[in-house]
Amino acid sequence: MSRNKPPAKRPQRRNRPKRDEESRVPAARESGWIYGLHAVSAALANPRRKIRRLIATPEAVEKLLRADPRSHPEKVARQEIDAALPPGAVHQGVALLADPLDQPALEDVIAGAGDRAVIVVLDQVTDPHNIGAVLRSAAAFGALAVVQTERGAPGATGIVAKSASGALEAVSLVTVTNLARALDTLQQADFWCVGLDGEAERTLAETAPSGRVALVLGAEGKGLRRLTRDHCDLLVRLPTRPPVSSLNVSNAAAVALYELNRG
Repeated sequence: MSRNKPPAKRPQRRNRPKRDEESRVPAARESGWIYGLHAVSAALANPRRKIRRLIATPEAVEKLLRADPRSHPEKVARQEIDAALPPGAVHQGVALLADPLDQPALEDVIAGAGDRAVIVVLDQVTDPHNIGAVLRSAAAFGALAVVQTERGAPGATGIVAKSASGALEAVSLVTVTNLARALDTLQQADFWCVGLDGEAERTLAETAPSGRVALVLGAEGKGLRRLTRDHCDLLVRLPTRPPVSSLNVSNAAAVALYELNRG
């Protein structure tokens, strides 16, 4: 199949056995801290969140109550919040201890997908700041979910939640054990698997297919792995100009999602 121009009709896929039991990785059930005003406010507004403790500095309590008048923060010294969180965490005087969200299996996300649904797939992206930023862009442009690999993925940590600025509550973060198999599952559900590759001949704007799209992005520096590239229907690039040949993965996701949304 050409990776540069979508054919008029999708060819018949190879019949690969579905392995539902491998599509979801159970999340650790330990409670974890979410911090930062936007992330905490979004978590408080999410009825699926099981809240264990909400703490805030006296200066931040008023801001928190403006964001959520129903919240009942416990006033503590900033040093207590600092001690509960990773070193250097920018918490804005607010932190929330909560259970992790139950995330759906990839098949569950697909079952609720419409005709023009978009799902973001990350190929061994491990930086939690980037994953959080991708979640934020996914929420902004209406993507259903962000799919990550189990190996090396940080999970829904406080850093991810802070970087997502509330988007973790709105966009599913799906973890899979085998990315190639996940792409097969998406293709069987009539998703075009479109990989971003800086060396592709054509741009996303020139080749973006209509219908369901799984946007596949590679890790910083390494890009897409060979097996991942082989499982993509199309390889496309963003129209960057010298001297910049590539974008940070979170910036690339934002640009590509905008382009798909615009199209």
